[in-house]
Amino acid sequence: MTTPDLSGRIVVVTGVSRGIGWNVALAAAEAGAHVVALARTVGALEELDDAIQAKGGSATLVPLDLRDLDAIDRLGYSIYERWGKLDGLVGNAGQLGLITPVAHLDQKEWDNVMTVNVTANYRLIRSLDPLLRQSDAGRAVFLSSAAAVQCSPYWGVYSASKAALEAIVRTYAAEVDSSTVRANLFDPGALRTQMRAKAKPGEDPDTLQHPRVVAADIVRMIAPDFTDNGTRFEFPTRNVTRFLA
Repeated sequence: MTTPDLSGRIVVVTGVSRGIGWNVALAAAEAGAHVVALARTVGALEELDDAIQAKGGSATLVPLDLRDLDAIDRLGYSIYERWGKLDGLVGNAGQLGLITPVAHLDQKEWDNVMTVNVTANYRLIRSLDPLLRQSDAGRAVFLSSAAAVQCSPYWGVYSASKAALEAIVRTYAAEVDSSTVRANLFDPGALRTQMRAKAKPGEDPDTLQHPRVVAADIVRMIAPDFTDNGTRFEFPTRNVTRFLA
């Protein structure tokens, strides 16, 4: 796969402290983008910055808890003041929540997962859409999961959150279809991540691929020459589902 040229482009990546987000941020920086890296953990952000600089890239570190919804609005304003536009958004951050029967779900647990997985992404769209429209080729990619449609027992809150996220992104894609903005979904499948280890504690991690394997495909989807809109890309099968006519 040819590495896209993201030179001079500004890209926001959420959930960069480890796993998929870390590797996507690093790959985007290697491709020439200036990465606005979001995570709750300052130490992880600093380690990512060191890795990006070692590759000759650049980043702006933003310690931000996505449950602080007003901070998402401030992020959009800060990006506007500094760059006046945004070229790419990778909505990667997510919470698994408890694997438990729906009837046993605590309200606080439900609210936490839905805030991070759904509400925060809606607020990112609301805050950053005007900036994506200022780009010659604004691109938004949101990380989903097969759980959005499989709805396995005990996965209620996670499945519900990913189904809601997919509905929002599909709607947003339809709304930007006549613009220069493109919005798509990416399902990474089973990878060797901390979330996967929590979800499947008995699974042998050596049987899973490293999260770096999906970085190139996600970076390709935020490149200016990626023109698909309203699609869902499944990494394990490389199947593309198109939702727009």
